[in-house]
Amino acid sequence: MNSLIKIFAVLISVLLLYLYPLSAAFDQQDDISELVALRATTAFVDAVRDKGGITPTMYNDFVTALAATGNTFDVQMEHDSKKYVPVYDDPTRPETFKDSYEVQYDAFFNAQILPVLFPDNRAAKDDPSRRYRMRAGDSFSVIVRNTNRTSGTLFFDFLNNTISPNEKIVIPYGGVVRNEMD
Repeated sequence: MNSLIKIFAVLISVLLLYLYPLSAAFDQQDDISELVALRATTAFVDAVRDKGGITPTMYNDFVTALAATGNTFDVQMEHDSKKYVPVYDDPTRPETFKDSYEVQYDAFFNAQILPVLFPDNRAAKDDPSRRYRMRAGDSFSVIVRNTNRTSGTLFFDFLNNTISPNEKIVIPYGGVVRNEMD
C-alpha cells in the first residue's frame, strides 16, 4: 500500500512539475500568436478602410505579419458595394420611372480581389492598375483562420488523447470604407 502511494505521489509531482508548465507555455504561445494575428488584421483592415483600397504591398505586409506567428492562415476578404438602382415599370422606357430607388449590394471576394492585386502581367508593384479600389460607404471585412494545428492544440490532444479541430485562431474584422483611393 505504501509503495502505491509513493508511485501516485511521483506521478502527481511529474504532472505538476513538468506537464502543467509545458502546457501553460504552449497555451501562452497560442495566445501570443492570436494577439499578433489580431493586431495585423486590425491594422490591415483599418488601413484599407482609411485609404479606400488595397495595394499589393499592403497585402504582402499583412500576410508576412501573419506568417511571423509560425502558423499558417486562411485569409478571406469581402468587399460589399452598395448601389442605388432606379425602379421602372418597364426598364426599356425611361418614362415609366416610379420615383423610387432600390438598394442592391454587390459582393466581391478573394477570387475577384487577388487577380487585381497580382495580375498575370509584369506590372510593377506600384502600378496604379494593381490597386483594388473601393468607394466611400462600401464595407470591407476580413476573416482570418489558422489552418495548421497549433503547438498548444497538439500538446492538449497528446495529453487528452483527443483530436481537436484545427481552427483555434479565428479573427473576423471589418467596417465601412471611409475614403477613396486616388
